[in-house]
Amino acid sequence: MKKLISILLILAVVIVIALAGVSSYFYQVAVERGPKPFLETSEDMEKTTDDSLHADAQKWLAKQPVQTISIKSNDGFKLKGYYLPAKGTSDKTVILAHGYAGQAKDMARFAKMYHEEWKYNVLMPDARGHGESEGNYIGFGWHERKDYLRWIQTVLNMNGNSTQIVLHGVSMGGATVLMTSGEQLPQQVKAIIDDCGYTSAEDVLTYQLKQLYNLPRFPIVPSTSLYTKIKDGYSFSEASALKQVEKAKLPILFIHGDEDTFVPVEMVHRLYKQAKVEKKLYIVPGAQHGNAYDVDPGKYQDEVEGFLSNYIK
Repeated sequence: MKKLISILLILAVVIVIALAGVSSYFYQVAVERGPKPFLETSEDMEKTTDDSLHADAQKWLAKQPVQTISIKSNDGFKLKGYYLPAKGTSDKTVILAHGYAGQAKDMARFAKMYHEEWKYNVLMPDARGHGESEGNYIGFGWHERKDYLRWIQTVLNMNGNSTQIVLHGVSMGGATVLMTSGEQLPQQVKAIIDDCGYTSAEDVLTYQLKQLYNLPRFPIVPSTSLYTKIKDGYSFSEASALKQVEKAKLPILFIHGDEDTFVPVEMVHRLYKQAKVEKKLYIVPGAQHGNAYDVDPGKYQDEVEGFLSNYIK
């Protein structure tokens, strides 16, 4: 009997050590700051559109009088943002949120749309763990939502209490603004635009674990989530846009490509159903992950402008 107990204890220790090693590996792959080579090789990230719109927008942005501003997160990280004032006086500001493993200036085409078409001030933050912002991990929108509360206050400090604010995010940025929507927001925040955000970190990581490695959720996702909770203070199930939109009080426009296989389109239907606010769902035919704007810029602009016209004076 003692021999059996010893064998079982040894087996348990071996399993725990193995799980710790696996959790550490997938933490480095998904959560830790750094290059994400799997994005380059993932078939789900291949796009049928070219990058000319993105390239043109980058050239446009390089010529603009962008100001670099910094804030401190509530947990002490120095975060960088890039502010482009509107031409002339404007009481409208959009705060953009970029995607996973991206950076603020990836949002150039959206900055150009708001700035040139609708005369908005534009703020483009680098998320924690990205670009020029500090942070050694990615929060999948959960810790970033608190950072966005600080960016909102920064805009109010800069532009006054009469300003009207829109939050617009793509991919992880979409999930970030949806998670922010569930917080107590100043009355100056008028609307949320989510473009291909996910329901939760747990859902999207479970999906990608299957897509990339053909592995089941259990035990890897729960063990890596626990590892992340210990190391960075949040779990994958906590990082839930689905739970946050249920608490939202602001109008939300949900945008998603019907051919998105990186964040599957079924997620946006769950998010839309969960939201108990004024809302609209815009499914973009032929769009894959993160390229809804590129597929039909004119239609995209019409949908966003039409939605915001109901809430922005």
